[in-house]
Amino acid sequence: MAGKKRHKRENKRKNRNRSVFFVSLFVVLVTGGLAMLGYSAVLGRPDTEQQSPAERAPIVVDFFELEQNGQPAQDEAVEEQTTVSADDIADGADTPEQTVSAEEELRTEDERLYDEALQKGEKVYLVNCADSERVTFAFAGDILLDDEYAMMFHYRTRGSDINDTFSANLLERMRSADVFMLNNEFPFSTRGAPTEGKTFTFRANPANIEMYELLGVDVVSLANNHAYDYGEEALLDTFTTLENAGIPYVGAGRNIEEARKPVYFIANGIKIAVVSATQIERNAVPDTKEATAASPGVLRCMEPAALLEVIAEAKANSDFVILYIHWGTESQAETDWLQDKQAPIYAQAGVDLIIGDHPHCLQKLDSESGVPVVYSLGNYWFNSKTQNTCLVEVAIRKEGMEYLRFVPCLQKDCRTKELEGAERDEVLNYMRGLSPGVSIDDEGYVTFRN
Repeated sequence: MAGKKRHKRENKRKNRNRSVFFVSLFVVLVTGGLAMLGYSAVLGRPDTEQQSPAERAPIVVDFFELEQNGQPAQDEAVEEQTTVSADDIADGADTPEQTVSAEEELRTEDERLYDEALQKGEKVYLVNCADSERVTFAFAGDILLDDEYAMMFHYRTRGSDINDTFSANLLERMRSADVFMLNNEFPFSTRGAPTEGKTFTFRANPANIEMYELLGVDVVSLANNHAYDYGEEALLDTFTTLENAGIPYVGAGRNIEEARKPVYFIANGIKIAVVSATQIERNAVPDTKEATAASPGVLRCMEPAALLEVIAEAKANSDFVILYIHWGTESQAETDWLQDKQAPIYAQAGVDLIIGDHPHCLQKLDSESGVPVVYSLGNYWFNSKTQNTCLVEVAIRKEGMEYLRFVPCLQKDCRTKELEGAERDEVLNYMRGLSPGVSIDDEGYVTFRN
């Protein structure tokens, strides 16, 4: 998305076998003809730091390929040149057909994990990462694409210019993340009727999904208290709109089985699960309907039993589990009783990272049983109110989370920008005051103390 392909869903396997003709020719040249011909076998490796995994397969280059259009082989720009002699082969040196790069091995492992997940019926996506050592995630809070409210109104009147709406450095962060996730706080539809008696009801035209491509969105949560604002029809249209755009969603579904399904991302030999649920509204008969065996809705977790089952499934089938949860009290910087009660429960159940939203303001960063918790991301691009917000960046390696970075941002005048200088420092100091259980350095990197 936004200029680069994010996920690969197809099952088509790439043929990595080199031409029998060129392999045979290479062996003949090595064993008896190199000295006479005066050419060397060359093994070229592309710059893996600048290429996606799909482009990183090792390349075997013989002198015929290097001497195209009459250009001498020695003039070709090749990053590494290795001459393989008969003595080298006798000593056990790798021949081209034996040489498999680390990236090739990772890609093979990713495809194996992907096939395995498909056979289980899981919602799974392959990710092309910018770096073969880590998978990067970016998380943002609430977004609203309803044309009847301030954000989209100003976006349209300003010429629908995404570069005027989000700062350039923030756009780059969203787009360059391997996986960018936010909270889809509305249904995509032109159908349905607003929920009777509800103060705020949202609905976005399905055409507005184009915004997600411009931002580089890769997955959204639908587990919130506005997904059902225009009823069953609008929620069903939301699923279709996201599916047609190739954007996975989590936390809601056409039935409870679908609503409970984790979304899995596979990259660099790592399988990462994302699960989502909402505990809002907190009453016996919520406006936002929970999915059932026969009807669409969200996954609710005011009582945690169902979510704990989902976490257990995700833990058993992945290396790292992310919980994106809709909880807390609106406009309250302090965490509430149910956040405080449930965070330890989910941490002990096996999640590796908890990301929260719903309060529409920033809340503390902390950890529970060694699990990092971002209690509330705040509004991201949601209303005309001027308030601090954030983007949270996370890097995941095979061994676990490498880092979590809090990127201070500001929502103002229906725009969102990354903060710099004194403004950035002010928000970091605010978060330090909210978060006595962690350390936050001047670049926003967070150290969790327990």
